[in-house]
Amino acid sequence: MSAPDTNLDKQTRRHRPALAGIALAVAVAGLMLAGYLIILAERGNTPGEEPAITAPATN
Repeated sequence: MSAPDTNLDKQTRRHRPALAGIALAVAVAGLMLAGYLIILAERGNTPGEEPAITAPATN
């Protein structure tokens, strides 16, 4: 059952900080993802280069 007396202006004002926080969290996550992808692209190996991980030596 819905509330009989809904003041949309008051609800908009009350939810604005929460929505701003969610938007800020999404923006920070997007920046972190972009930074991670840039680091991965910068560290990539060039063609013909050996991979950074080598097999363990056997005795």
